[in-house]
Amino acid sequence: MIEFFFDCSSPWTYLAFHNLQPLAAELNEPVHWRPVLVGGIFNAVNPSVYAMRDNPVPAKWAYMLKDLQDWAREAGLKIVFPPRVFPVNSVKAMRGCLWLEPQGKLLPFATAVFEAYWAREEDISQDAVLLKICDQVGVDGGAFLAGIAQPAIKQQLKANTEEVIARGGFGSPTLYLGDDMYFGNDRLPLLKAAILRQRAASL
Repeated sequence: MIEFFFDCSSPWTYLAFHNLQPLAAELNEPVHWRPVLVGGIFNAVNPSVYAMRDNPVPAKWAYMLKDLQDWAREAGLKIVFPPRVFPVNSVKAMRGCLWLEPQGKLLPFATAVFEAYWAREEDISQDAVLLKICDQVGVDGGAFLAGIAQPAIKQQLKANTEEVIARGGFGSPTLYLGDDMYFGNDRLPLLKAAILRQRAASL
């Protein structure tokens, strides 16, 4: 099984989230979607992200923007970066992913959150935006707001975030195949190769 630790506030995570689904289907490999709060990861183990944002290297930043658009074009996605609100507080959206998982709604909800933020520049920290997304994916808005306020949901998001840190993660998306860690959208070919190696070794 592939574990996918993710936060919808990252454009690279949007790409990986989108690209992993057909890859997993091709390989018939299940995915365990693990929502986290990437700000908590940065605060704990990767504060250099904040320094980079405050004082970016101009040439590197320009290339990053180009690289992101190259990947988005390849994936058939629209990604606007930076959006009007960046970074965004994604805690309610990520709690929503957790609450909706048992209902089979995590994937459509997360997809809609990614699209709202990265394609339409909507502020996913706002209840009104999240309620519009709920309506879009057939989720009762009142139940959603009550659900994401449950202590168990809040604790699960915290636990997922602490788990990925404990396992060596430092950002989003972080993927695992067993204990083998891969970081970022561009590592998906390496993940595929690892799955195929495992299967060949078991024959």
